[in-house]
Amino acid sequence: MYTTAVCPYCVAAKNFLKSKGREWTEVRVDLDPAEREKMMALTRRTSVPQIFVGDTHVGGYDDMIALHREGKLEPLFEGEA
Repeated sequence: MYTTAVCPYCVAAKNFLKSKGREWTEVRVDLDPAEREKMMALTRRTSVPQIFVGDTHVGGYDDMIALHREGKLEPLFEGEA
């Protein structure tokens, strides 16, 4: 998950994943401009968070919650997508 320190949606995404018992790797793009460039190249987006489940780009917090509500996030976690 690509994040910054002051992003409320990043905090919400981490809290949601924690509530689901999930772990993640956090990449702080505010500390490393090269990581921001990498994030933008991978996602074609400039906002954070940018969330990946494995190699699948989920999108931002709202995208992740929409997938969850559609019942499509948990299969991604289980590698069934």
